[in-house]
Amino acid sequence: MGEAKMQAVQAVIVPVEAFINEAERLKPELFKQQVLPERLAEVVRDEEAIHGWAARAITGTESLPEQDFGTGDSFILDFGDHRVGYVSFCVRPVGSPPDAPLKLKLTLGEMPVEMAEPFAEYEGWISSSWLQEETLFVDVLPRRIELPRRYSFRYLKIEVLATSAKYRVAFEDIICTTVTSADASAVQPLGHSDETLKEIDRVSIRTLEDCMQDVFEDGPKRDRRLWLGDLRLEALANYETFRNMELVKRCLYLFAGVPDEQGRVSANLFIEPAIIADDTYLFDYSLFFTTTLFDYYMASGDEDTLKELWPTARKQVELALEQLDDQGLVQDQETWWSFIDWHPQLNKQASSHAILIYTLKKAIQLAEQVGCDSSSAFSTELTKTTQAAVDSLWDADAGFFVSGAGRQISWASQIWCALAGVLPEEQNKQLMLHLLSSRPDIGLTTPYMHHHLVEALLVTGCREEAAAHLKSYWGGMLADGADTFWELYDPADKNFSPYGSYLINSYCHAWSCTPAYLIRHYGL
Repeated sequence: MGEAKMQAVQAVIVPVEAFINEAERLKPELFKQQVLPERLAEVVRDEEAIHGWAARAITGTESLPEQDFGTGDSFILDFGDHRVGYVSFCVRPVGSPPDAPLKLKLTLGEMPVEMAEPFAEYEGWISSSWLQEETLFVDVLPRRIELPRRYSFRYLKIEVLATSAKYRVAFEDIICTTVTSADASAVQPLGHSDETLKEIDRVSIRTLEDCMQDVFEDGPKRDRRLWLGDLRLEALANYETFRNMELVKRCLYLFAGVPDEQGRVSANLFIEPAIIADDTYLFDYSLFFTTTLFDYYMASGDEDTLKELWPTARKQVELALEQLDDQGLVQDQETWWSFIDWHPQLNKQASSHAILIYTLKKAIQLAEQVGCDSSSAFSTELTKTTQAAVDSLWDADAGFFVSGAGRQISWASQIWCALAGVLPEEQNKQLMLHLLSSRPDIGLTTPYMHHHLVEALLVTGCREEAAAHLKSYWGGMLADGADTFWELYDPADKNFSPYGSYLINSYCHAWSCTPAYLIRHYGL
């Protein structure tokens, strides 16, 4: 089993309260660094730019303290790269003594569009409170302002909404104190002759670094939460870069510490003010607890954690097996029961069934490691579910797996069936090549699924195709101005947002950081 030792270890039963205590013990210290803005900038209309707006440099910031601003004035600062941290600055009066409070508006954005389009016009369906802005009233000047909220941004716009006729204001000592639990010194340089892959690797690592906080967050702008699907991919990238094993371990213990009454782990957790499991439970994400534990054990060889968390991992598989029908096939549901991808028309039965097969293979190995007799029962279920996929989901005439009552053919179904190894090795490879040449209408909408496409190509032996797609897709984000990789990117519809507005999209997102894993782990 890779790096882990091939010897049985005995599983133990540990109260979940102890899991939370262990997670708290593993809470990391954050690395901090003070970063100054690099330039004053303007945001201009550019139909060739992503979302129609581009940032252009005006000048350096050296002369900013000598400039003064009155009611209606504003300026934009460019911090040169994506930052996650706390903003502070000094503001002082110019002219007569202030005879009225100063009113400021601060807007922080990861992208130029957030500096250009008013947040007041946002009409998406998730809360506008995720949009990053502050309105401040300053009664006494001069004063140092320290924003209490952590922000995720590159651009900072400061607007003077009101002074008085008697005074103006000047700004100086503007700082972002960045925070991360990632130790940049732990990352080994990537010696690679392909400059595009080197740059993709660098931005992938930067994305992961900014998402590594007290936990592996899904996005430092939004949702700032611990999601299992994101954790799984972040952990894989982490093993190839920062190798912060304790942060992965902490997150696993957090999920195991707050199961529901059935023993299910939630799809995501709220970390503050206390650990709270969200009331969202997803078939695929619950299974990913098991696969994430498997990956962690393979990377760390940590037998103690495996022994303690194996019962939770086993339970996720047992609960998933309850969803099988008489034919051994995962039952399709109309509710938001599995995530898979954000495509609104995607039927998720075949993908979910394949994820169960994928997880069973890893659970069998874990069961053998802990000396658990579940390995025999899981092996029987693996044979049953694999045969059910071939009998009920494989369409030999089409050369594709189908999903749901409508027998939908989608990219996601083929990708997950390939990753699960439902077909023999050579057929798996032909399936992926057929997918690339036929290009079904139900495509991919997120870097999350594009990761799985690239990995499916790699595990089926399509290395050239995998490298080409990785360079085209993540390289496309770079060409469109990415400092860190985005939650959503559809080259055919770059304004796509499942939330009703690209303003609310996350432009530094955990599930997009995996090129560093794909490049380094598979030696691309």
